[in-house]
Amino acid sequence: MPKARGRTSRIRRRKCFKSSPARGVNESCKSEFIDLRKWLKDRNFEDRNLAPAHFPGTGRGLMSTAGLQEGRMIISLPECCLLTTDTVMGSYLGAYITKWKPPPSPLLALCTFLVSEKHAGDRSPWKPYLDILPKSYTCPVCLEPEVVDLLPRPLQVKAEEQRAHVREFFVSSRTFFSSLQPLFAEAVDSIFSYSALLWAWCTVNTRAVYLRRRQQEGLSAEPDTCALAPFLDLLNHSPHAQVEAGFNEETRCYEIRTASRCRRYEEVFICYGPHDNQRLLLEYGFVSIPNPHACVYVSTEILVKYLPSTDKQLNKKISILRDHGFIEDLTFGWDGPSWTLLTALKLLCLEPERFTCWKKILLGEVISDTNEKASLDITRRICCDFIEETSAVLQKIACRKVDCAALLPQLALVEALRTEELQILKASAGILDGLHAAFA
Repeated sequence: MPKARGRTSRIRRRKCFKSSPARGVNESCKSEFIDLRKWLKDRNFEDRNLAPAHFPGTGRGLMSTAGLQEGRMIISLPECCLLTTDTVMGSYLGAYITKWKPPPSPLLALCTFLVSEKHAGDRSPWKPYLDILPKSYTCPVCLEPEVVDLLPRPLQVKAEEQRAHVREFFVSSRTFFSSLQPLFAEAVDSIFSYSALLWAWCTVNTRAVYLRRRQQEGLSAEPDTCALAPFLDLLNHSPHAQVEAGFNEETRCYEIRTASRCRRYEEVFICYGPHDNQRLLLEYGFVSIPNPHACVYVSTEILVKYLPSTDKQLNKKISILRDHGFIEDLTFGWDGPSWTLLTALKLLCLEPERFTCWKKILLGEVISDTNEKASLDITRRICCDFIEETSAVLQKIACRKVDCAALLPQLALVEALRTEELQILKASAGILDGLHAAFA
């Protein structure tokens, strides 16, 4: 049947589009985006295919103003628009960085520039870009301690490590900041505070694109791979997005091409990689719902709790798992417990007289029905206990949302993470019940 093109059909399609939950609100008319467009135009960049917009679910992002076909260039941002260590070393900070020993890292150079330019306010040539950057972030290092306590334990550990890392980064940089005093009328301690450096660190960590640079004279030998890309960094992540991204040495532009179609007025996405939600929250401060890569981690410490303490070969078994890389993917996913988790438990459940068969287990062989059933029973118990624990945490979060209004955005983030993990665990429990029935 030919496609309807009459007036009634157009009205019907418009109504359908207006009611679409994915529809964004164009924000091109906002003053900060008008200023950013002018700033980018002065640097020879002008894009009429994308517009800043606010979307339900993902927040601020970029909307397609025209249908994008497969293979179409989404964006081509000139090198002069990128904020890199070249930018820093070519600025007023360059001479101070070059003189400092030991040489500052590329990350410290970028963070120092961001803090300094933000402090400059209207005097900064980067003001149009700085004005659209988030005022705060939701990486675990920025979350309140009572919110961090609601995260899954493996993520709590990484959050604590992240916090310690950023704190050490700040403490070790203070003497370098002091050397910059001649550049400022105010005391540098008030400019380069922990909160200011934390904001800059999160900006680079969550928004930079990968761009390998040659080692800069005056900087340490640490990899120089981060570049901030104004306007381009408004693109949000989707695990389903298919794009090709990278710096084009011929055009001297950072380019992104879509490998799939995108309709007019839809949000345009890129993919940061096949990351689970714990990784996304740790590195970028958000979760992606639904996420096909989402999973629930099980630590070796958890596994040990379900094993008999009388097993004299336990330490040896754990050592074997560690030496052969079988403690990296101990997870529950949408398709049930990972092969690594099941295999690890099969080895850990080996009877003393069958211990010499451990190599066969790592190769995927079945040793005995007894071993299969024992490992499956423990996997089910772990899954059921995780369901109970996650449900209890979600109840705590519901109570906190009533009592702590100021923490609502942070609590909602953890709630989304925990809710999807509960769904994963329930799906895994169903799969495990089916596997267990085979041994009944």
